[in-house]
Amino acid sequence: MLPLIPWPTEVTESDDDALRLAAVRLDAPDPALAAVVAEQLAAAGVPVSEDADPPAGAVTFTLRLDPAAGPAGPGSDGPERYTLRVGDGEILATAAEPVGLLHAARTLRQLVVPAADGTAADGAAATVPAVVVHDAPRYSWRGLSFDVVRHWFGPEDIRAVVDLVGAFKLRVLHLHLTDDQGWRIEIPSRPELEKASDNQVGGGTAGYLTVDDYVALQEYAAARYVTIVPEFDMPGHVNAATHVYGALTSDGLATDAYDGIEVGFSRLWFDNPATEPFLRDVIGDLARTTDGAWVHVGGDEVLTMDHGEFAQFVELAARIVREHGKTPIFWQEGARGPVEPGTLLQYWEPKGEEFERFVAAADAGARFVMSPGNHAYLDMKYTSEHPLGLEWAGTVELRDSYEWEPTAVIDGLPASAVEGVSAAVWTETLTTRDELFSMLLPRLGAVAEVAWTAAAAKDFDAFAARTAAQAPAWRSAGWAFHPTPQVAW
Repeated sequence: MLPLIPWPTEVTESDDDALRLAAVRLDAPDPALAAVVAEQLAAAGVPVSEDADPPAGAVTFTLRLDPAAGPAGPGSDGPERYTLRVGDGEILATAAEPVGLLHAARTLRQLVVPAADGTAADGAAATVPAVVVHDAPRYSWRGLSFDVVRHWFGPEDIRAVVDLVGAFKLRVLHLHLTDDQGWRIEIPSRPELEKASDNQVGGGTAGYLTVDDYVALQEYAAARYVTIVPEFDMPGHVNAATHVYGALTSDGLATDAYDGIEVGFSRLWFDNPATEPFLRDVIGDLARTTDGAWVHVGGDEVLTMDHGEFAQFVELAARIVREHGKTPIFWQEGARGPVEPGTLLQYWEPKGEEFERFVAAADAGARFVMSPGNHAYLDMKYTSEHPLGLEWAGTVELRDSYEWEPTAVIDGLPASAVEGVSAAVWTETLTTRDELFSMLLPRLGAVAEVAWTAAAAKDFDAFAARTAAQAPAWRSAGWAFHPTPQVAW
């Protein structure tokens, strides 16, 4: 079993000998793409030669744009489709668009087997099996929602998460940037919000992304074909904002800083004259500094507001986002407000009484990103005894993250209304990068395969075997992971 995650559309192995690599010479259509591909290969232990006269044993890796690349059948006309061929002394990737070429390089990286002692007797640093891969994803939206508020994870940590997301061919990193505990993004029109950054769960020093940090992070992600989606959560989860701007509260008094993990106690007030200007400033600044097409405006867990007032917030926030040329995203509660075609709703918790509302939202043109807590929330404990995580959605082991079907999550929702899949990780109990990665791995690979691979091609036992085969690469990259007993490591 080839160690590929997510599993491709079509894989054909050859009886030919594996290709031995002393080095790789890249022939790519774009220098920026070549740099990222070289980074991928170097991480797999394969030297990349830029010399016009490469060393003996070097193999050319040709990356070529070709509209005919990719599989036949479902997904064959998708922009991310690609074909990878290894054999006859060369490696060839063809793809309809540059992102597909990078996907091919990521597939190649997973196929590389480093020499046991670094270099074999014939100078080969690695081998690659002879194979042909035709591939395309099931869903275009494949992502991870990452909370950097409850505990602060700075730019270097976020870049490391971008690398992990990219390794599994995910395209979206949704950053939860505001909440009750802190404010993690510079808003130039509201500089006082910086005062709400130095707080987190349990107290202690924290931080925030400056505009320059945010721009650089987006550039780093974009080079790897990952889109950053920022989230300003409102009209609940706003204690950090009301701690700084007392004018946003009902009595005009600033709230105390909060370092706990309870939810649902904070809120904005629609009829407060300070509210709309605040929303316009925050959403406007976020939209202006965001390169991607989406701005997430929260809407979850507003436990002290009637539906009428909440619907007003949904309508206003969506209107402001659209005025800035972006598409609004809400958590699933956004279905309680007016829904315009193209709005994205992120499903996270089973609420049977709202399934009819979700179906009605789909009928009105909304599309859904599936993040069910009992499968895709990777901050849930693996088992009740696990030292990290929460259990409000139950325990979530690797098999739980793998064995679910996005189109079956909401009763009555048309399959055509599912935009894609996103894992999520919340950081109430996570304080270090190793803790974070140990909750993401190996489960993020499972969610990635749900998002990429056709349901009929999925098999947990095969996935578990491929996961075990990935572990050496994770160790080499310094990525902590949980050695779940569901995998024979």
